[in-house]
Amino acid sequence: MSTTTADIEVPHWPMIIGGTSTDGHGDRFDRRSPGHDIVVGTYAGGTEADVDAAVSAARSAFDSGPWRWTSGANKARVLRGVAAQIEAEADSLAMRETLESGKPINQAREEMSGAAGIWYYAATLAQHAYGDAHNGLGPEHVAMVVREPIGVVGIITPWNFPLLIASQKIPFALAAGCSVVIKASDFTPATTTRLVQLLHECGLPDGVANIVHGAGDVGSYLASHPGTDMTSFTGSTGVGRSIMAAAATTLKHVSLELGGKNPQVILADADLDAAVASASWAAHFNQGECCNAGSRLLVQSDVADEVVERVAQLSSQVKVGDPLAEDTEVGAIISDAHLETITRFVHGGEADGAAVITGGHRVDTATGRFFAPTVIDHVGPASRLGTAEVFGPVLSVIRVKDLAEAVAVTNSTPYGLSSGIWTNNIDAAMTYARSVRAGTVWVNDWMAGFPEVPFGGVGDSGIGRELGRGSIDEYTESKSVIIKAGAALSLNGSAVLR
Repeated sequence: MSTTTADIEVPHWPMIIGGTSTDGHGDRFDRRSPGHDIVVGTYAGGTEADVDAAVSAARSAFDSGPWRWTSGANKARVLRGVAAQIEAEADSLAMRETLESGKPINQAREEMSGAAGIWYYAATLAQHAYGDAHNGLGPEHVAMVVREPIGVVGIITPWNFPLLIASQKIPFALAAGCSVVIKASDFTPATTTRLVQLLHECGLPDGVANIVHGAGDVGSYLASHPGTDMTSFTGSTGVGRSIMAAAATTLKHVSLELGGKNPQVILADADLDAAVASASWAAHFNQGECCNAGSRLLVQSDVADEVVERVAQLSSQVKVGDPLAEDTEVGAIISDAHLETITRFVHGGEADGAAVITGGHRVDTATGRFFAPTVIDHVGPASRLGTAEVFGPVLSVIRVKDLAEAVAVTNSTPYGLSSGIWTNNIDAAMTYARSVRAGTVWVNDWMAGFPEVPFGGVGDSGIGRELGRGSIDEYTESKSVIIKAGAALSLNGSAVLR
């Protein structure tokens, strides 16, 4: 392991409520690096009382504070300031994220760049909020439809892309004029806490952005809190269901970005060099701990043997190791419990008749927890390994005879987040794109994403969309204002009938 861990500082991260740093009412807790088994941060532990205080601060800021009524230009100035600071602190933010999540440092840096780009884009939307007008309602009436901020938003984020996913929510809520209470994963709260600090340093009024720390009980209380108007959550489908049930008690809005069992289809006419490289990378990127992971490979039988052999060869050469090493491609698994879950999936697949071609085991290291990039062939499309989200560096290969079967297998799981097809036939590509149930379809690519393009899923993959020009609307309500213009107009001295 890297010798640089001896020089790592161990900061204490407070909660931030109403613009004030606080240790709150809970017990402090430590975060240990999954790659190095050392403490890399200590945190103020939150309780229900701290959530109450944070929601109260957010409500007061929304109802009585200036942010809601601040001009789009001034909102944009704050958001652009945060974007610039993310860029300025990219190296230190990436280091914190790598230490807490176990992801490779080079991937963490890319995440910082992507997050900054989202904040810059959200700033443009702060100046682009608009509604509608109606002038064809008869001689006495005109109407306008305005978008107003929804209010106080509870934001709950996961551990796999801490800053990036927070950045897919927070700036758009702020651009709409909302106040927020954030609960980051207790595995990876550092970069999100620093983000809230940056917001205040860039001029955000006190109480508009608050962060509480803690485990799932704190998040559950925030999700069900009667003082919030909306919950935005990214995480597992199971937790998403519980959040939706909690929201029903107060009929609050929900936005859910959940799991995926995303397929890459390789047809016989595809550019196999590009397709094979993508198949390996998409399955193992971020240790496979990614809702967008290309975890299913649907390969046409005509080229299946060649593709499986080449994907397995590439995957066996992927560098697994110290997340702080510049050449590491697959870092540490987030926790011992999750490592056991991945192992059970692989063993279950073998019991169902699938064959491990490469990987399938824990990588022995002096410290940390690592799993070898894995390729499993002859996975049954209806098996647990073929339908359930593993969230690890495991690629399940399912052989299909043609495009029609590829579409059927794609749609055979309850998920519908992302999918992709590799082919040189535009008819096949468009038939697939139009036939599958997914929020995103890639053609001859995987995981290309842009702040301008919406992201989200269908079915068990969630509700709502993040990013894109409609993202700000997720955090607004429409209001119709109908105005009687006065006495009925007349034409040539005759009253105009209503």
